[in-house]
Parts: sequence; C-alpha cells; structure tokens
Amino acid sequence: MAILTLIADDYAMTAGVSRGILRLLEHGRISGAGAMTNQLHWKGWSHAFRSFEGQRDLGLHLNLTLGKPLTAMPHFAPTGNFPTIGAISKMAFTFNLPREELRDEIEAQLEAFENAVGSVPDYIDGHQHVHGLPGVRNVLLKLLKVRYAKGKKPWLRNSSDQISRITKRGRLISKALTVRGLTTGFGFAASRAGFLTNNGFAGFSQFNPRNDYAADFASYLIAAGSRHLVMCHPGEVDDELLKLDPVVHTRPQELAFLMSEQAGEIIQSAGMTLGRLRPLSS
Repeated sequence: MAILTLIADDYAMTAGVSRGILRLLEHGRISGAGAMTNQLHWKGWSHAFRSFEGQRDLGLHLNLTLGKPLTAMPHFAPTGNFPTIGAISKMAFTFNLPREELRDEIEAQLEAFENAVGSVPDYIDGHQHVHGLPGVRNVLLKLLKVRYAKGKKPWLRNSSDQISRITKRGRLISKALTVRGLTTGFGFAASRAGFLTNNGFAGFSQFNPRNDYAADFASYLIAAGSRHLVMCHPGEVDDELLKLDPVVHTRPQELAFLMSEQAGEIIQSAGMTLGRLRPLSS
C-alpha cells in the first residue's frame, strides 16, 4: 500500500494543542508532529514530545509569525513580536528581509529543538508555510546545508503541489494555489541543496467548524504523490488558544476525527497506510 505521511502542526503552541497532539502520537493516529520551539510551552512539553523519538517523525515547525523570537531581531520584529505572514511575504517579495537576523533565529529554534529532543529534527517545515517564501528559503537552505553536512539530514516539507493534483481534489483549490504561488521553487531548491522533500501535499482547510472535515480529509488523499504528505491541526481548546490563534474550534473536530475509526477506513479505502517519511543520511 502507498505510504501516507500525516503530520500535525503547532505542538507547544498551547497546552491544549499539545495534549491533543500527544493523544494522536500515543495511539499511532498520525505519522509525526512539528514543534514550535520559540513558544513558552516548549520547555514544559518537550519531554513528552521527546518520548516518541525514533517512533514518529518529530520535526521543527519553524515559527516566524507567532509570539516572540528567541533572538534579537530589531529589523524583522522591532516590536518584540513576530510580524504577520502578510508583512513577511511583502518583505520577501521586495527583497527586504534581514537575512542575518533570520539566520540567527532559525539556528536558535533548531538548537532549542536539538537540546530538548537530543537529536536532529526528522523534518523541518514552517508555520503558515513561511519556510518556503523567497529569501527565507535561501537563508534556511544555506544554514541547513552547512549544519547538516554530515550524518542525519532532516527532510523538508514542500508546501506546493502540481496544479493537476490540486484541481482533482476539488476543495480549497484557491488556497492551495495561493500557497503554491508563494512557495514555488522550494522543492527544486531543497533538492539541489541535497534534502529530501515530500512529493504531493494537501491538508488545506477553511477552519470552519461547519465544514465536513471527514469529506475534506478524503479529498486530501485524491491524486496522491509518491511521497504524499498531509498536514493537520488537531488539539484541545484552552483559554490561551482563544487569545492566541484564529484556528480554534476546528482543532477538536480534527482531533476527534483522527482518533475515530472513520479516519482509518478512509485512509485504507484510498489504498494507503500511515508511515514515516525517512530522512536521508550521508
């Protein structure tokens, strides 16, 4: 059967989000999860995350849009808080990104991961796909190429997919095409730098609690790539999440669905089985 790599984003965003993701990791309902190591909850929740090392794909969910940076970023984050994804996109496409500040912050988030987990991330992706933006990707790939020149290399999430696959899925086409436009070329650049990426990507949502997430999920498995990756955003709602992030009430819906037998049946009916996307070694 074809392998489906199902990854939960936003571990350590809040305690509730982390609890929900841990349930899925414990029950083998997801392939892995990405951690936001700049968040205050990372220190307290990293031990539980680390317990799945070697069993699940544990990644760095690079964060440049939520909360505070780990390093001084007077040009990128002059208020002390990260800018919005819209502001970063504008900086990226006008060649106005402070590359040294970005390099230092990315390195600090990587070190926070490795110090807590005790190993290189299995993979690296970005909150709101920020890792794929022009400029950001150049800094990231240059840093990773030097940092992981020997030994285990993380695989990297390519948030873009073929237009034909996106249209065949028939849902969230505009959102998927927008992200494709913002991150076009990332997969090629990552491959040239010597890093494995997924082939096939889905998981876009309107984050509307009235939507049928089961139907959305089934569409994610249509026209799957050879190394198909699906993102998800499960979790429990807590007071902090209500203040912090616009994605709230769909998180418990995703959690309940992924814990259900229906999720497994949909995966199986698509001719797929959950698995990890193995990193390269050199």
